[in-house]
Amino acid sequence: MTPSSIRSALDELAKRDSELAEAITLVGYPEPRFREPGFATLLGIIVGQQVSASAAAAIRGRLIEAVEPLTPENFLSKEDDVLRGVGLSRRKVEYGKGLAAEMRDGSLDTERLTSLEDEEVIAAITAVRGLGRWSADIYMLFALGRHDVWPAEDLAVAEALKRLKGLDERPDRALSEAVIEHWRPWRGIGALFLWHYYQGAP
Repeated sequence: MTPSSIRSALDELAKRDSELAEAITLVGYPEPRFREPGFATLLGIIVGQQVSASAAAAIRGRLIEAVEPLTPENFLSKEDDVLRGVGLSRRKVEYGKGLAAEMRDGSLDTERLTSLEDEEVIAAITAVRGLGRWSADIYMLFALGRHDVWPAEDLAVAEALKRLKGLDERPDRALSEAVIEHWRPWRGIGALFLWHYYQGAP
């Protein structure tokens, strides 16, 4: 995703969706987001589960300082107390070490993910304990650059869609997919906008 491709996709979606068009005039266009494919990004996604963005960023910063470079081998070499000391919960240490072991042993090959279809990527990532559909969607969006991925389980995306469309409640996957069906094949760029809208809408 580049600034020009994001703008182009959202301009096309705005022609189809008047509420989206109005929202763009309110908050403008989002910036691209990119994460390097591999262990550090998947671990960062685990870190970000069920905590605020600012808390996750702080923990990631301390983690990078404690485990340098952040590779599966180096992560596995650290004592649990060291990892707990940077702010990881006991469960996230467990998930992180499980992920590291699978990548070290080749059970999860992140280089291979780039050549797989979306559903195959989801299956490969969710086979790792601690990584669910949300984790797979975030990885595909920001590490693999898949522009039609829809992270329905993200609370900010769901809340922003509720506001944008004037829904009575925060939509689940089935409802949200129906509401933004006409955003294909740029649902991922639509989601990027919704994060931006969530943070900046009046």
